[in-house]
Parts: sequence; C-alpha cells; structure tokens
Amino acid sequence: MAERVIPLVDERATMRTPSVPALLRAPTGELRDRLGRPLRDLRISVTDRCNFRCSYCMPKEVFDKDYRYLPHSALLSFEEITRTARLFVAHGVRKIRLTGGEPLLRKNVEELVAQLAALRTPEGLPLDLTLTTNGSLLARKARALRQAGLNRVTVSLDGLDDAVFRRMNDVDFPVSDVLAGIEAAQAAGLSRLKVNMVVKRGTNEDQILPMARFFRGTGVTLRFIEYMDVGATNGWRMDEVLPSDELVARLRAELPLVPLAPSAPGETAVRWGYANAQGRHDASLGEIGLISSVTHAFCGDCNRARLSTEGRLYLCLFASEGWDLRSLLRSSASDAEVAAALAPIWQQRSDRYSELRASLPASDGAQRRRIEMSYIGG
Repeated sequence: MAERVIPLVDERATMRTPSVPALLRAPTGELRDRLGRPLRDLRISVTDRCNFRCSYCMPKEVFDKDYRYLPHSALLSFEEITRTARLFVAHGVRKIRLTGGEPLLRKNVEELVAQLAALRTPEGLPLDLTLTTNGSLLARKARALRQAGLNRVTVSLDGLDDAVFRRMNDVDFPVSDVLAGIEAAQAAGLSRLKVNMVVKRGTNEDQILPMARFFRGTGVTLRFIEYMDVGATNGWRMDEVLPSDELVARLRAELPLVPLAPSAPGETAVRWGYANAQGRHDASLGEIGLISSVTHAFCGDCNRARLSTEGRLYLCLFASEGWDLRSLLRSSASDAEVAAALAPIWQQRSDRYSELRASLPASDGAQRRRIEMSYIGG
C-alpha cells in the first residue's frame, strides 16, 4: 500500500486583493465567466470548526487539540455575510447554502438564517436557502431553523451501521442521533431533505444498499458522492474511489431504478428514480442521486462560488487561492463599489479542475496547495 503523506502547511493565507473599478457598473444579474457559466449558487462557510473528525475531511492527525482555528474576530459577522449575499443576489445568485465545518456550531446561526431569508431577488422572489450539516445538533436546532426561514437541509451520513459510522466520524458519535436529527427536521417542516453519503472503497461501500433501502419511500433523497481529492490532508488515492457507474450498477442489481432528467441547470447529481412494478418512476418512493466529480466531471455548467468563514471568495472547490473580500467589506467601500469589485472576479473565472484532473501530473503543485474542504464547505 502506498504511504500516505499528510502535509501540515496552512494555506488559508493564500489570497488576492480585489480592486474597485474606476467605472462602477450596476449589477445586471447576468454575470458570465470565461466559459460562459452564470453565477447562480453561493455557498457560505460560517465556521471552520467541526465536532467530527472524518478522515476524508478533517483527519485527527491534522485537526488535533493543538490545531489553531480562526479567532472570532476573523470571522465575518452575520451582518457582513448578509451584505455580501445581498450583493451576490444582485449579480444573479438564486441559491445560498450555509456550510462549515459544522454550521450548527456557529452560535445563534438561526439569526443569520433569518437575515438571509429576508433577501429577495430583483424580481422580488425569495432565495432557495439551505444548509448542510453532519446532523449531530439537528434535533435541537431544526425547529428554530425552520421558523427562521430555512427552506431545506442536507445531512451528511456515511453509513447506517453504527460501528462503521462511528469509525468514519472518528469521535464515536452514534448514528441514531443523526437519524433523530433527520426525523426532527422532517417534523419541523423542512421539506425535500437530502442525505449525502461519501463512498470510500474499502471503508463503507457495504453501506450503499442498506442506505438505499432505508431511505426509499421516506421523502428523503439519498445522494452518493465519489470520494474526492479535496484539500491536502485526507491522503486521497484514486484506488479508493468507487466510480458512480459501478455504484449504480450495484444498486440496479438489487433495486429497480430508472433515469430521471436534471431538475435544474448546473445540478451536480445525476438522478435515478425508484421504479414501480410497471418499470416507471414512483414519486412516492423517491429518488437517489450520484455526484461524480472524479469520474464524470460537471465543470462545464458549474455555477457556484464559495465564501469562506473569514470572507475569502473561492471560485472552485479545488481552488488554491481566494479573494479577500473581508478587507473590502471592512473598508469604507460602498455597496456599489463592492458589487463592482465582485463582477470582474467572476468574469475572469476559468476553473475546471475536475475536467483536467486526469491530464495533470501526480506531483502537480496545485494538488499540494488546494484549500481544505472543511474551510470552504463541500
């Protein structure tokens, strides 16, 4: 077995400084990058802390008791986040996802949800406001989040077997508590719940069918995610990736599934619906999704930007550097100036790492410098 090397270099300091153009152009809502991709989705990390130590995201070897997290003064305030989000909405964003770390660890996060829920598009429409969580605190937070205006929630869950789940979260957290959080979210009225399972060959692939059977007919959409080479601390290897084509073949050998059309432009998941006895999709049984950024790249219609906990803007999940928006927000810059500074950042974007992955040398320097997923969210 190849030796795992986990670098300990902190790359959070790698950033660029945005500049305010001399000519301030009002947002049109139709920004396009160099590949013609619109800006529609903003993912906001509200904390760099997490109470799990999943090996593919925040392994204990790096994120131990001595790891230095960001001080509170470095984090964007709720008001700064909301201001930034409002300007992104003017540029075309229609969906906002709160992430982490574990976002429910951010104190009073429901207050931020309420501020974001009050935002409207130029047409006067509400945003699609959602949150991704490991589910550990969801049972106690679900009702407050729904009352604050959260539309949806996605729960990360990598297996139903308690021993497998405890081993993967590496803090001995029981799977029953996460399942209780999912039930609480449904009871609170958070509709269209999703569960994300990262599949790592040799670790939790025996959980694929149990997960599919368990969530069939529950109103929860299960999504399988290929184990990705995000960041530099998870010791990623290609031989630990279970390709989605192989995964769906395993599912279809046991469960009747039919392909479904994408539900929205830029959707990351390929959809499959549970079929009835006549071989047609039965909506009451629900669906699954497969996110295949390793074996079937979807860079071509990626419409997502990511805002880190301390206000750095990243244009790709696999980015190695970001743009320092916090300095601009905390200067005397007006909304018009900040909005004008955002536009050229997206317009010069050409990121498509997943499409290029196979052609890059194994020793590619960008692989060592990539920002951690725990810092900018998945």
